Amino acid sequence: MVKCPRCGYENSSDAVYCDNCAYLLTDSSGRRVKLNRRENSWNIGIAKKIVIVLGIIIIALLLFSFVYNNTQPSNNETLNVITDDGSVHKTASYPYKVVVQYEGSWGGEMGNPNYLVKESGYGPDSFTLDCAAWDRVAVDIQKYDYDEGELKVQLLRNGEVVAENSTTNVTGRIIINYNY
Repeated sequence: MVKCPRCGYENSSDAVYCDNCAYLLTDSSGRRVKLNRRENSWNIGIAKKIVIVLGIIIIALLLFSFVYNNTQPSNNETLNVITDDGSVHKTASYPYKVVVQYEGSWGGEMGNPNYLVKESGYGPDSFTLDCAAWDRVAVDIQKYDYDEGELKVQLLRNGEVVAENSTTNVTGRIIINYNY
């Protein structure tokens, strides 16, 4: 019986290769081969091993980042509404618009109630809101000049008036809360 110097398996005495690990037991002249541990081991420094592991981690992160960024929908795609029957209802990127009709000085806040935007102006003006089609919308506009003229505020969704209010009070204030 010949013991394999690599794995320790007991082979028959006439075996040329180990039956367990296929290690060469005899050379071309029939002499038994002894394992040279330094020659056949994976001798690599610890620093090189760390560099290899870090390189693999960096490549994996870059690959993940590439896949993640290329599978995310665009802003226009995220504003589409999928209905119960599975069809896609495409909406405008920003479907809401506020129209202020007043010949004096005014100011207020408008947009998603969690992220209101302050606006002010003099005379009629309109603003496109950064809100998705399913967002709640809040509009709060007030006169600044104490004029008796009419302050009129309209909320449009995809070009259609969905809420409207007006006042002639000198300290006039209009509040519109809209839930789609």
